[in-house]
Amino acid sequence: MAIQTEPAANSAAATRGLDPAVVRRDFPILEQVINGHPLIYLDSASTSQKPQVVLDAIDTYYREYNANVHRGIYTIGEKATAEYERARAKVARFINAPDAHEVVFTRNATEAINLVAYSWGRQNINRGDAIVLTEMEHHANLVPWQLLVQERDGDLEFIPVTDDGILRLEVFEVLLKLRPKLVAFTHVSNTLGTINPVREMVEMAHAVGALVLVDGAQAVPHVPVDVQELGADFYAFSGHKMLAPMGSGALWARRELLEAMPPFLSGGEMIREVHLRRSDFNDIPWKFEAGTPAVGDAIGLGVAAEYLGEIGMANVREHERDLVGYALAQLPARVPGIELYGPMSADLRGGVVPFNVPGIHPHDVAQVLDRFGIAVRAGHHCTMPLHERLDLAATARASFQVYSTRADIDALCDGLVEVQRVFG
Repeated sequence: MAIQTEPAANSAAATRGLDPAVVRRDFPILEQVINGHPLIYLDSASTSQKPQVVLDAIDTYYREYNANVHRGIYTIGEKATAEYERARAKVARFINAPDAHEVVFTRNATEAINLVAYSWGRQNINRGDAIVLTEMEHHANLVPWQLLVQERDGDLEFIPVTDDGILRLEVFEVLLKLRPKLVAFTHVSNTLGTINPVREMVEMAHAVGALVLVDGAQAVPHVPVDVQELGADFYAFSGHKMLAPMGSGALWARRELLEAMPPFLSGGEMIREVHLRRSDFNDIPWKFEAGTPAVGDAIGLGVAAEYLGEIGMANVREHERDLVGYALAQLPARVPGIELYGPMSADLRGGVVPFNVPGIHPHDVAQVLDRFGIAVRAGHHCTMPLHERLDLAATARASFQVYSTRADIDALCDGLVEVQRVFG
């Protein structure tokens, strides 16, 4: 599928780079008041807010051409199919995939990783085969591999992290002597914000014949991602973290891998011919998209990719580097005793800042902050093994997006001082 150039979306961000004061106008949810205070949304690592152009695209689909794709030979059915495949091309262009047919639509990064675990993994992992992960993985890039090796009698090995959240590549080098079949790791840690050296790790893994899966859920929304330059074999990400609807996401994989993999789910759409005792499967990517897809959500994902592309991912990265640097400086200066985790350099981390206020449980911190309209995440962030490694029961986490500002961080600092006052 050729990847065509698309016209600019009608948004305040289009062609203007990243001025958060301008970008915020595109997000209607940020106009509301919570508990008498303007909403300060600092939980974008959990899910991002959606710009008006994405909301409009979904609304237009359901109002004007709601129909199933790849089926109806009538006007709105053909338009639905065209827009669905056009969204695939937009996503492919956003991550610089060489071929849009290598982009499989999924519900989220979790489903994308499970697709690889079930389809590729059950064909290729056998007794004694090793898979190498890291101690910082989200449960979505851990539990599927646990289930796989339990079923196939394989082994899991883990790259440890330092106390400040950096992967120990010298241990990775030793683990590669086991000649693992697969190395799977996160591009950007959802808890610590650590940006891992993907290209270097891919080259190390390929040198011993391992394939590489990268969990890009926290990278695609925040840093420039070029799957060809990174060199990985599988790259998974969610739409809802990159300004797109919940229920949207994608797996990119090299064509030859997808063509060799059996279907993940079976039923309608993923077949070419069906007989009573056998079926012939469809071409990629539709071989992996059984049943009626989330058409409106996929269209919204394409619009979100286009929106971020107009801002420019280099601009997004620079904006978040500024916010992280500001937060790392302001929080310890203004909130006595606060504990921060992860790399202490904004150059080494994405837009995530986990913290604890000594003597106050993160859930209590989050509840008091909510009184002032400030939304942060509290808990283990689906990284329980990482919290165990750091000897932490839980953390609070502030995370940023294109609509976040230094003023949000100032409000967070003031709110945390109030938290300390409330708890004495």
